[in-house]
This record gives sequence, C-alpha cells and structure tokens, in this order.
Amino acid sequence: MSQMLLLDKRTLALIEDYVPQGDVLEGIVCFFSVFADYTRVKILSALAISQLCVSDLSRILQMNQTTVSHQLRFLKSAGIVKCYRQGKIVFYSLVDDTVNDVLLKGIEFLGC
Repeated sequence: MSQMLLLDKRTLALIEDYVPQGDVLEGIVCFFSVFADYTRVKILSALAISQLCVSDLSRILQMNQTTVSHQLRFLKSAGIVKCYRQGKIVFYSLVDDTVNDVLLKGIEFLGC
C-alpha cells in the first residue's frame, strides 16, 4: 500500500530543492556544531567584540590556556576564526560578522 502525499507537486518540488544534501548538509551541520559547546560560544562572543590572544581570552573567560587553545584550533579548522602573529603573540578574530549575526539571532530567538 503506497502512501498518498497531501502536498501539491510544486510544494514538493520546492521542499526537495530546498532541503540540503551532501556537502552542503555536512557543511551546515559542521557550522552549527560550533555553537554546541559552552566554551566555544564564550570565545566567539568575546571575539565578536575584539581580536584577542590566548592569554587574554583565558584570563577574561577564566579558563586555562590549554582549553582555550584547543577550542581556537577547532574554530580555526572549521573556518570560523582566523589568526595573525605579531611577534610572539598570536591574535584571533572572527572570519566575518556572520558568526556574530548567528549568535545575536540565537539571543533574539530566546528572548534574552
């Protein structure tokens, strides 16, 4: 017994075109997984305000430098943060404002 769809063909076609598949789906899941960790959200929120080095981030967020460095490596490999070296100090910043926009939309959604 086959199931009958209540959707019209146009709506069905739109849904089939809109629902991500393959690499796009994987990229979206990877992007949003960035926000699934308390430490990463704190780091991203701080970097939305200013570029910072590991020692400043760890002091501000009251976390050890190893934890902060580990999360920054994750965020860098995900393409969310970038860094540059000034002498012996490495500064981190957001790649672009999109990440901050997502954070702000989340806050807006939660009504905070």
